[in-house]
Amino acid sequence: MNPDATGNGTGALEGAVVAVAGAAGPAGRATLLRLAEAGATVVGCDAHPERLAEAVDAARYAHGGATVTGETVDLLDPDATRDWAERTEAEFGRVDGLVHLVGGWRGSPSFQETALSDWDALEKLLIRTVQSTSLAFQEALERSDKGRYLLISAAGASKPTAGNAAYSAAKAAAEAWTLALGDAFRKAGGDDGPRTAAAILVVKALVHDAMRAERPNAKFAGFTDVTELAEAITGVWDRPATEVNGKRLWLTPQP
Repeated sequence: MNPDATGNGTGALEGAVVAVAGAAGPAGRATLLRLAEAGATVVGCDAHPERLAEAVDAARYAHGGATVTGETVDLLDPDATRDWAERTEAEFGRVDGLVHLVGGWRGSPSFQETALSDWDALEKLLIRTVQSTSLAFQEALERSDKGRYLLISAAGASKPTAGNAAYSAAKAAAEAWTLALGDAFRKAGGDDGPRTAAAILVVKALVHDAMRAERPNAKFAGFTDVTELAEAITGVWDRPATEVNGKRLWLTPQP
C-alpha cells in the first residue's frame, strides 16, 4: 500500500481522472476503491447498473470526499463509448487513464468440443470492448501528461491450452490491439518518447473473498487477489510512460 494514499484527496493520483470499464465486478470494485484511495477522480461504467451503483457507493463510503461516479455504457457501441469519453473529459477537464476490466470466460473439456458460439461471445466481451474504449479514449489520454490505457489479460494468451482456445485467442487479440495503441503513443511522442502509455497487466487468474468463501479448501495457486491487482494498476502511474508503454507487466510467472 502506498503510504501517501490516504483516501482524502492527497494520494499519489491526486488530481487525476481515471475511467474504469467493467467497474461492477470484484476486480472493478477493488480498483474503484484503490484509485479513490490514491486521490483520483474515478469514473466507472458497466453493463449492470445495480451492481455498478453498489460498487460506486462502496468506494464513496470507504473514502469520504472521493469523487466516484458510474454510468451504464454499451461498450459494443463505438459512438456510445466515444460519447462517454467526451462527457468524462468535458465534465472533469481531463482523462488520465482507462482501465479495461471487462471480462468473461468460456471453455470446453477438449479442443474438439470447442463451441464457436463461445468465440462469438468472447469476441464481443474481450475484443470489441477494447477496440471501442481505446479508440474513444486515445486522444484524451494523449492530451494528459500521465495518460495510461491498461488492459488486464491472462497468461493463457501466451500459452493457450486445448480447452481454452476461444478464450486464449480472444485475449491474445486484445493484447495485440493494446500493443498497437502503445505503438501509436510511441509515434506521437516522437524523439522524446511516449508520455502516454498502453500496457498489459497479466495474471494467471483472479481470486476474491467470495470465491474463497464458496471453496474454502481450494488453494487458488498462482491466482492474483483483486486487491493486489488494484494495487498493481495504481502503481503503473508511478512508473514513466517510456518504461511501461507497449509492455506486458507480469503479475504471475511468465510461461
